[in-house]
Amino acid sequence: MTIPKHQRLALIDMGTNTFHLLIVELPEAQGAKPTTLLQTKVGVRLGEGGISNGEIAPAPYARALHTLTAFQEDIELHQVTEVRATATSAVRSARNGTELVEDIFEQTGIKVDVIPGDREAELICQGVRQAVQLGQQPHLLMDIGGGSVEFIIANGETIFWKQSFEIGAQRLLDLFMHHDPITTEEVGAEQAYLASTLAPLTSAVQHYQPVDLVGASGSFDTLGDLQAARGGVNRSDSALPPETEISSDSFYESYNQLLTLDRAGRLALPGMTSLRADMIVVACVLVDFVLKTYGFTRIRASAYALKEGLLSEMLKR
Repeated sequence: MTIPKHQRLALIDMGTNTFHLLIVELPEAQGAKPTTLLQTKVGVRLGEGGISNGEIAPAPYARALHTLTAFQEDIELHQVTEVRATATSAVRSARNGTELVEDIFEQTGIKVDVIPGDREAELICQGVRQAVQLGQQPHLLMDIGGGSVEFIIANGETIFWKQSFEIGAQRLLDLFMHHDPITTEEVGAEQAYLASTLAPLTSAVQHYQPVDLVGASGSFDTLGDLQAARGGVNRSDSALPPETEISSDSFYESYNQLLTLDRAGRLALPGMTSLRADMIVVACVLVDFVLKTYGFTRIRASAYALKEGLLSEMLKR
């Protein structure tokens, strides 16, 4: 087996819904971009059946171990020289999260760093900046995960304010979507909950006056996929542009459909995936709340988030 000439990095993002693996080769030339060798994601659904009880349930626990074992095989195949793995809301809030981290290390040799919400927000911001030109004006960055939602007010250089809220899509699903399709009463209950829970965000938005909403991660990818599919375009993860603009009209076309369809109807929508078919409903209630409460008229969706932020940080070293 030949030894790779250049340094290769593997970045693992263990999200509450999806696990991501990114393997890159660093360039020889200073300032050149790394080469992506592998980019993959697995719908582990770590929060399923337990996140609202503060525990990782047995089935997703097993899926997590299986996925990290497969990731380790890819890492060995690509002769990676350094691995960085992060875990977020589901692991940091679960009673058995530490046990999972220990089992992953014992079975794969991968050391997982369980990061706090503030650190998660910083990395998301760094990732978004690689995809979206924020310029000098403050923007509201929003990353909807399965366990937590990070809000950051930042421009291209400075983070003015950031906070992680434990209101991810799996948690909102458990709390509010008891009928399929979701009922008007359930939507209203979620909106009232958001108005109360996001009071610190409302104060920050009033103070910093961000000019645009920038969305990152799965729900916004799905909204971009639904928008593209209406135009006859089938987007693949590997070919996503760094930034996609989603107009207010486009968002509400998707949202109004999602409110009236059951799971089978949502799955029939071009651009929908089974992994997102349920959480996208409660996530869109959240996006609707943010658009209307803070007066945004469009969404700039970033294809980059936490793992790209971590890569950017490592490259600066």
